[in-house]
Amino acid sequence: MPKQKGFSLIELLIVVAVILIIAAIAIPSFQRSRMAANEASAVGSLRYIHTAQITYAQTYPEVGYASDLATLGPGPVFGANPSSTNAVLLDNVLGAPTPGGSAATKGNPKSGYLFYVSDAAGTPVSSYSCNGDPVTPEQTGKHFFFSDPSGVIRSNETKAATVTDNPI
Repeated sequence: MPKQKGFSLIELLIVVAVILIIAAIAIPSFQRSRMAANEASAVGSLRYIHTAQITYAQTYPEVGYASDLATLGPGPVFGANPSSTNAVLLDNVLGAPTPGGSAATKGNPKSGYLFYVSDAAGTPVSSYSCNGDPVTPEQTGKHFFFSDPSGVIRSNETKAATVTDNPI
């Protein structure tokens, strides 16, 4: 009887078991890395929004700070000239009109975080609060972030961050 070539069932099962063990080790590490990258992106986005708010308030002093992110964005018409309603200071992701426009939808998603402006009232608007909250806490990010005209970014691990939370 000729000798057959190939792998036995036991050898294949051992290879599959080794692959599953490597995956079990690598997947949690990958998720932690992705969450850390999302949080770093969220902090960068809050800095970007803060810079846009300062520029907007200096460019349109009669308006003050923008009351929402869409005002800082490019607007619906590509290539339109900047104005106090569409300042073209944010990209089309952060500066898109807020989906639904309600407090429940919170704002514009980017890299696993939702960004929104609140506490911007008066004429001219003399202050604002900007939050970056994880879309899915403990999966897309662990920290909730906050910024205001001071430019100090603050974080909280359990709920939306406020001015009373610790700076990062």
